[in-house]
Amino acid sequence: MLHIAPLIMILPLAGFLFVLINGRSLGNKLVGLIGTGVVGLSFVATVITFLLLLHDHSRQVTVNLFTWISVDTLHVPAAILIDPLSITMSLFVTGISTLIHWYSTAYMEGEKDFRKFFLYLNLFVFSMLTLVLANNLVLTFVGWEGVGVCSYWLVSFYFDRDAAASAGKKAFIYNRIGDIGLLLAMFLLFEHTHTLTYLGIFSSTSLLSPTIATLVVLSLLLAATGKSAQIPLFNWLPDAMEGPTPVSALIHAATMVTAGVYLLVRMSPVLALSSSGRMTIAIIGGVTAFVAATIATAQKDIKKVLAFSTVSQIGYMVLAVGVGAYGAAIFLMVSHAFFKALLFLGSGSVIHSLGGEQDMRKMGGLAKWLPLTFPTFLIGWLTISGVPPFAGFWSKGDVLTNVFAHNKPLWVLGILTAILTAYYMSRLFVLTFRGSERFREVTHQHDPHESPIAMTAPLLILAALSVLGGALDLPWAHGFSLTHFLAPTFGDVAPSAAQSTVLQTGLALVDVAAAAIGLFAAFTIWRNRVESTTFEKPFFEHVWYWDDAYDATIGRPLEHVAQFSNDVVEDRVIDGAVEGLGASVRRSGEGMRKLQAGMVRQYALAMVLGVTVIVVYLVGRVR
Repeated sequence: MLHIAPLIMILPLAGFLFVLINGRSLGNKLVGLIGTGVVGLSFVATVITFLLLLHDHSRQVTVNLFTWISVDTLHVPAAILIDPLSITMSLFVTGISTLIHWYSTAYMEGEKDFRKFFLYLNLFVFSMLTLVLANNLVLTFVGWEGVGVCSYWLVSFYFDRDAAASAGKKAFIYNRIGDIGLLLAMFLLFEHTHTLTYLGIFSSTSLLSPTIATLVVLSLLLAATGKSAQIPLFNWLPDAMEGPTPVSALIHAATMVTAGVYLLVRMSPVLALSSSGRMTIAIIGGVTAFVAATIATAQKDIKKVLAFSTVSQIGYMVLAVGVGAYGAAIFLMVSHAFFKALLFLGSGSVIHSLGGEQDMRKMGGLAKWLPLTFPTFLIGWLTISGVPPFAGFWSKGDVLTNVFAHNKPLWVLGILTAILTAYYMSRLFVLTFRGSERFREVTHQHDPHESPIAMTAPLLILAALSVLGGALDLPWAHGFSLTHFLAPTFGDVAPSAAQSTVLQTGLALVDVAAAAIGLFAAFTIWRNRVESTTFEKPFFEHVWYWDDAYDATIGRPLEHVAQFSNDVVEDRVIDGAVEGLGASVRRSGEGMRKLQAGMVRQYALAMVLGVTVIVVYLVGRVR
């Protein structure tokens, strides 16, 4: 394991460096093969490491690479921590990323910056793996910033478009706000525990007072709201749709947006010290899940519906963390990686078939034209809607069951969100694949066509995972169970919800009813219409006017401050001070210049007078 585990991170980095150095002499097909191959090999290394970990009784191995920082009492190694949580994250990050790389070889074919795109993807995967495998917060922060800058490059990939350039900057700035939270948490933890390694922090939690623990938890929550797009920093994610569709799948399915949830789960022993902090986390997650679901009901862009769906599903995960159901949060994270990657890549296939069209009002009737995309997308739709026996039913049900045991009002909010989820996803499905063929007004030259095998094969694999993924943590599983596998990571800080079989069955039936209500409402409303002022509220379509509120309370006041600084502070204060100093020096020089007349007799007279004054002074002192 000591020799295999580092390859998980090193292989994507090696692919990035190789293409960076030799890319100009390589064709696009070879660049795509190398970029995909190194991530695939990283997945193989992760599987081998996982199998070795199963035979390790401690289920916890630290691999030291080299000494990185050693200053006074601060000692930070470049080391990776192999345990159930990090290996679970690495498995689906490398697995899903391999499929997205493969898909991208066809989707991005013909792009002038094809090589650059795969460079960014490989570096992104390396950064994400650094984040989840690091054994300390400092190295995690390196990966945290790495995925941030790579997401900026990928979101603004089409930088010649104003919308893409603005979206990249928005994502970058929002994430930097979240970074403040992670830095504050690091400072507080080092001040009181004198270490930044995870195992060191967990063994020193007794040194944290309740107040400090709460401050750390709230700081971690701020970091998570930025990276995982939760209220109040969630509205960068929909704009990130300006990047290529594989980027949307990569960022929104298995990698960057799950980083905040991973951080909270990783720090679960610290979260256990603050009940008020955990309650705040739960409330933020539950409210975000509901708000994002309402917004998704009125979006017309197929990718924006999926973007707000991601915000909502991440909200479920944060809600699970808040009630201490860490295993349920990771279970939903894994299944979400399957079905959300499937849905995004499926939407990319739809967009590809329509020559770039993303407006669902201009689609319809695509089922017969996309014989592979349609059934796989159908599976993704049923999975996220919570229809049994697909993976989403089990994972979302696990979250809601645990929430019911801890907080009934938040459970009700979760059920309402589940109804909305089934509704807006069914609306998307109907407008895209059923009804009349409205796309003919767009594609005047040719009929829609199925995507090439490099795009449809990943869809088939993800569809299979969406169907079978629930088996990872079935409630009656006696063999391998994801929650049981992850238990050593959480220790005794993640109490499971002990409930009777009758109650669990009743809650499951409520989940099924929520999905059925959402599906029935959507098919009833949207089977014969394309738009509706009744059900597509401008309030929801404009994201609860969240951006407008930020613009009015933050953006425009700061713009006025900047304008005042430019007109008054810069021109009058700073420039005035500099120009005033120059003027005073100039005037003093002009005064001194009058003393320099160039007359030798005047200089001689001045010297004599000066010497006379000195002599008189000295004689006076002697007397």
